[in-house]
Amino acid sequence: MSLLEVNHIKKVYKTRFGGNEVTALKDVHFSVEEGEFVAIMGESGSGKTTLLNIMAALDVPTFGNVFVDGKDMSRLKDSERTMFRRDNLGFIFQDFNLLDNFSLEDNIILPLVLAGKKYDEMVDRMMPIVKSLGIEDLIKKYPYEISGGQKQRVAIARSLITNPRILLADEPTGALDSKASTNLLKQLGNINKNGQTILMVTHSNVAASYADRVMFIKDGEVFHQIYKGDMTRPQMLDKICDSVTVLMRGGDDSEQ
Repeated sequence: MSLLEVNHIKKVYKTRFGGNEVTALKDVHFSVEEGEFVAIMGESGSGKTTLLNIMAALDVPTFGNVFVDGKDMSRLKDSERTMFRRDNLGFIFQDFNLLDNFSLEDNIILPLVLAGKKYDEMVDRMMPIVKSLGIEDLIKKYPYEISGGQKQRVAIARSLITNPRILLADEPTGALDSKASTNLLKQLGNINKNGQTILMVTHSNVAASYADRVMFIKDGEVFHQIYKGDMTRPQMLDKICDSVTVLMRGGDDSEQ
């Protein structure tokens, strides 16, 4: 069984007064194996953010099901969904979502505080993560005292502190300069090599080239996929650029 199964998801939103309907996702179907690094790309309005929210259990599909480790997310009650999300999913956001009045350490361990863990256990979990990310000397600082790249590493540490089954990243390089973006992507690659499953929504061709597989969403459906296989990262980047060109022109490209 795949770690994540997205089965024929459709999402329809109704306007405020119910007069019109907007279909954000038409029929999205794919699976993700444990240890994969998958990037999701698509133009604004393609449905990729809606898809991420559904996979994150922040929204529910109108039709279809999402299974994480065999558990149907749509059948969970709100309270169960919150707990499942906290215990099984990690999140990295473009704007970091750090609390400025909390130290970096407090930001990182916050998910464990909410889970009622003891402080010693929190520290034991945190230290190997912050050391691997090179931020162990920063944890007593506050978010306003560090750079954007460092903030994103803190956000990664927070996302990993619960040992999530899946790490969901929403435009993780969007607020970073090129050097910080490269460092972040290399760190995500290393995290993936250690067995972490990652799903990343991105507009960046370069960011997507670090993934094992790239899915292109168009008009609410999976339009095209690229598997890295034996390709080098530059070769993967060339493939992605070619596919983005086809996507923007509105052509019909087959799976490669």
